Amino acid sequence: MSGRRRPGRTVGLRFTLLYASVFLASGFGLLVLTNLLAAGKNTQVAPGQFPSPQQPDLAAAQQQIRDLQTRLEDAEAFQSRRLLVGSLIALVVMGLVSLLLGRLISGRVLRPLRTITAATRRISAENLHERLAVTGPADEVKDLADTVDGLLARLEASFAAQRRFVANASHELRTPLATMRASLDVAEAKPGPLPAQTTALAGRVRTELDRVDRLLDGLLMLARAQHGALADQAPVALGDLAGRALAARAADVEARRLTAVTAGITPQAWTEGNGTLLARMAQNLVDNAVLHNEDGGWLRVAVTADDGTVGLVVESGGPVLEQAQVDRLASPFQRLGADRVGSDDGSGLGLSIVAAVAEAHGGRLDLRARPGGGLRAAVSLPRARRVAA
Repeated sequence: MSGRRRPGRTVGLRFTLLYASVFLASGFGLLVLTNLLAAGKNTQVAPGQFPSPQQPDLAAAQQQIRDLQTRLEDAEAFQSRRLLVGSLIALVVMGLVSLLLGRLISGRVLRPLRTITAATRRISAENLHERLAVTGPADEVKDLADTVDGLLARLEASFAAQRRFVANASHELRTPLATMRASLDVAEAKPGPLPAQTTALAGRVRTELDRVDRLLDGLLMLARAQHGALADQAPVALGDLAGRALAARAADVEARRLTAVTAGITPQAWTEGNGTLLARMAQNLVDNAVLHNEDGGWLRVAVTADDGTVGLVVESGGPVLEQAQVDRLASPFQRLGADRVGSDDGSGLGLSIVAAVAEAHGGRLDLRARPGGGLRAAVSLPRARRVAA
């Protein structure tokens, strides 16, 4: 279910309607009370109010009195109707005025909340140092703003700790790997022939060290894409990235007798971001298509552009895959069996790095199992507002 706010269900509108309803209810009650009091006036002439005439024209005097009473009652009824109509008109006018006043008051009351909402939406992982810094009396709104500022401070500290861990891990974990590799080189460089078993063991250890080095490189790249700030952002041409990635794999493509096709490389396909991460994204897509293909198979690379987005699409042949399994490939260390383990020669991080880099740049990775076999990987990114000279 979408988290978008439904039109007409704002707090300001509810506050306005509540204010107007209370005002109208009070006005209606006052109107009813006024008319009840007006209707309760005694318009009858009490007996004995006029002395009993003894003159011969008694009948005429009594008729005149009745006429005066009738006219007085009609005048009072007319005045009552005028009062009722005037009260109703005033109530309608004041009801409209109350709606306008309620809207103005609710807008002023809720203005700090709108400021907090806009500032919170603007703050992301790249500018966690910003704060709402709402000023004013110590009320509920300021308490909410201070709570959000405290949350942002804790998030900033957490992200900074993660970045420090990535930087420290890059040094601390590579140092023992380099030491072990140097120890192997020293052992193999000793004079005299080495036993065959020692040479084979050294080769196996060196292979595992290379694998651990690639795995570490993938983990650090994934952590940088997910938690690191996108520094050195600049316009990047996706067509150039795809071309360099294919050129880097030219030897493997030839060795496996693959047919590589570039279709629709659009020169206007420019995006904006970190060139190193985007290059790694294109490299992983091509690596995945080459490593997990059939000998004598094919792969196709296309770069597209429209009004607001650019796309890099890499398709490859291979066995028929299930979409439910393909959907898991964007997660770290997810594999489709022993014959398909992701890029990076089995680290299982290739496509997860692609997904993380795309998301960090405001895009997304879409993986689809091709009906005829193989995989279609499509990355969509926002189009750059400017291009490099």
